[in-house]
Amino acid sequence: MLSRVAPWLASRNENGLGVRVLGKADTLALRALASEDVVANVFILAHLDSTGTAAPTSGGASIFGVFHDQTLLGACWAGANLVPVQLDPALAGYAATAAHQTGRRFASIFGPAETVLALYARFEQLGHTAHEIRSRQPLLTISGEPSIGANPALTFGTMEDFDLILPACAAMFEEEVGYSPFLGGQEFYSRRVAGLIRQGHSLVHIDPHGTVVFKAELGAVTAEVTQVQGVWMNPELRGQGQSAGYMAAVVNLSKTFAPVTSLYVNDYNAKARATYERVGFQQAGTFATVLF
Repeated sequence: MLSRVAPWLASRNENGLGVRVLGKADTLALRALASEDVVANVFILAHLDSTGTAAPTSGGASIFGVFHDQTLLGACWAGANLVPVQLDPALAGYAATAAHQTGRRFASIFGPAETVLALYARFEQLGHTAHEIRSRQPLLTISGEPSIGANPALTFGTMEDFDLILPACAAMFEEEVGYSPFLGGQEFYSRRVAGLIRQGHSLVHIDPHGTVVFKAELGAVTAEVTQVQGVWMNPELRGQGQSAGYMAAVVNLSKTFAPVTSLYVNDYNAKARATYERVGFQQAGTFATVLF
C-alpha cells in the first residue's frame, strides 16, 4: 500500500486495504478510474479537466482513495459534498471514516445509489443524521436529437441578467432542498451562479417584462458529457405543457459542449420524469442523494 495511510487504517486490515488523500501523482490513476463511467463520474472528471490534478484544492476539498497495495480501487471527493467515484459499496466505509475524521460538515452525499447509501450507513454509525434521504433518483441520458421541437426562446444567460437569474436559482434551490442557499450569507451561492453564467453554463428564457420563465444550468461539463442541474419553470407558468420544449432546447444547447446530456431526477417526481421521457431521455443508472 502507498505511504501516508491514515492512522485509523494503519493496520491495513487482513485484506491489505488502506485509504489516503490523493495527490498530484495520483491524477492519471483517478482519471482512468473515473473514465470507466463517464456519465456517473462527470462531476469528478469536470474537476480534473478544470484543475488538472487530484491534489487537494485551495478551498480545502480533497479526494480520498481506497487502495489495495498500489492499486486505486475507488475514490471519494470530500468538499462541500461527498461524491463517490467508482467506489464499491463494500469499500464505502473506509472513505466515510476518512471523511468523518476530517471534521468537515458535508451538505450532502450524491452519486450511484448503492454506494451513497453505504457511505451514509457508515456516517450514521459515526453520529451523522440525515435531514432527508432520496434513495432512488433515475440517472437519465440522451445522445440523439430530442423527440420533440425545442423552444427557441431558451438561450445562454449573460452577466447583464445576473440580478434576474440569481433569484430564480435561489427559488429553485429552496424548493428542491427546503432551505435558502443564502443562509449564512449570499456571497458563496452568488459566486457559484455568476461562475456558471461566465462559463456559458447558464441557460435561461427571460421574457420582455424581465421575468425568468425557465432556467437550467450545466452543473458539470466534460468533452463527453454534460450534467443538467437546477431545472426550474416559473410557478405561474407551470401546468401548461411548456417544460418539454424547454428541455429539448437544453439538450440542443448542451450539445455545443458534449454529445451526451445527462441529469438525475427524484423517482417520485412523476411530472418531471414524464417530461424527460417525452424529450427522449432514457435511464442509464440510479443515483441517490443524502441531505444533511
